[in-house]
Amino acid sequence: MSWLTEPLEYPFMQRALMEVVIIGVLCGLVGCFVVLRGLAFIGDALAHAVFPGVVLSYVAGRSILFGAFIFGSLTALGIGILSRSRRVSEDSAIGVIFAAFFALGVVILSRQGGFRQDLGSLLFGNILGVSTTDVWVTLVVALIVGGILLGLLKEFTLTAFDPTMARSAGYPVFALDLLLLLLVSATIVVSLQTVGNILILALIVTPPAAARLLTDRLSYMMMASVGLAVFSGVAGLFVSYHAATAAGATIVLTATGVFLVCVVLAPNHGLLATSRARRRGRHHAHHFHTNEEIEVS
Repeated sequence: MSWLTEPLEYPFMQRALMEVVIIGVLCGLVGCFVVLRGLAFIGDALAHAVFPGVVLSYVAGRSILFGAFIFGSLTALGIGILSRSRRVSEDSAIGVIFAAFFALGVVILSRQGGFRQDLGSLLFGNILGVSTTDVWVTLVVALIVGGILLGLLKEFTLTAFDPTMARSAGYPVFALDLLLLLLVSATIVVSLQTVGNILILALIVTPPAAARLLTDRLSYMMMASVGLAVFSGVAGLFVSYHAATAAGATIVLTATGVFLVCVVLAPNHGLLATSRARRRGRHHAHHFHTNEEIEVS
């Protein structure tokens, strides 16, 4: 029992635990639409494109969330606007903006000699260093993003599954796509301190991808995604404390482990279930052919 209670004796672990629960709920919800829309590459681009904002905020002595929000919003708007051109594909727009902004961050970083020792915490997160203010900021952002997402759930669902039908029904598909990108950007920004710039994509994509293996209904997928994300965050945090490993990376590896378990054991779409279904199919086919032979003879 002390394995569970000992870490909670420390205020920094209490704050970290609250942070990973909030981030788990937020990433679990937003990540469902990232997975359904096939936006993993956009998530990766956003996670890297906010890098110059992070560096500039640190140099200016401001919260890294301030600059990251600015560059995250600029990235989302840029991708949305550029991809409207028939001559510029969405992938091309993502690649151009992602490369340019990340390179800008590296250039700024190269001019800050005394800043390099802190690069690891920016790239891989520092969940154990979050303050009470950070937790409150994350909670407020999570409530805003979650409220918008759930308030427009019908619209986001329709555009995710059938954008052509949504457009013909009069829904503002471009505005909804842009809003979704901004919500993903906000989620990535507030998660930076938890798992860092490099690992954030895994927290947004992995739990929803695991949840998609467990159910075919969006409402159940969202609940499962949130549950798996929160579990991965809490379990990874406790494991990192006792194993003395990097918290952000341990959380991501825990989420990956949960995903692999779902890949194998998911009741309808797991490897074992599909293997059993194939065996049953072969058995029925063999039984059918045997009966045919009996009838013919």
